[in-house]
Amino acid sequence: MKIIHCADLHLDSSMESGLPPEKAGERRLELLRTFTRMVERAAEEQVEAILLAGDLFDAGTVSARAGSCVLDVVAEHPQITFYYLQGNHDRNGFLSDAGRLPDNLKTFGPGWTSYEQGEVTITGAELCKDTPEDLMERLALNQSRVNIVMLHGTAGEQEGSDPQDTVPLRALRGRGIDYLALGHIHSFRLDRLDDRGCWCYSGCLEGRGFDECGEKGY
Repeated sequence: MKIIHCADLHLDSSMESGLPPEKAGERRLELLRTFTRMVERAAEEQVEAILLAGDLFDAGTVSARAGSCVLDVVAEHPQITFYYLQGNHDRNGFLSDAGRLPDNLKTFGPGWTSYEQGEVTITGAELCKDTPEDLMERLALNQSRVNIVMLHGTAGEQEGSDPQDTVPLRALRGRGIDYLALGHIHSFRLDRLDDRGCWCYSGCLEGRGFDECGEKGY
């Protein structure tokens, strides 16, 4: 089973802080095209699932063009299941405004939600004001399964000052996690979580400024 883990696409970013409006519009289209190219490659490689680990969009308002593009791409690839976990930039009405979502687009909420696909269980929760304080303690996984957990936040050993932005690695060790798919940091990082699993920032698909140089991808 092939799975893509990506995050922090920041589609529909204004891009106008360092670019004139015309060029900013071109960059927004390029970001959308990068997303569609990734999905096209996934279809060519017979990928079965794409993990969107937060900040798919950049701001509270999503343009009709960007929203329709994402939904159309998802609907056009029913053989791929898309798991969309909202990040701190995704606090918008995209999902509610979209009406009926494609059957192959799976979403999460402030509590743990799990989906089974083949031998893999994909579990995620959105870190927001409605997230329970004891979220990590509530995580219960079937350790006989292959377990992927999705979160969007800053990885650290303990709870940080802002629980809506913190992924406490210590609280997730020994829980039966094989792969902890993270978003929020725009650079790739892969490290051990415990004897069983690892945690990973996929980084972003492409940089949006000179502060995000270097190799990018998923």
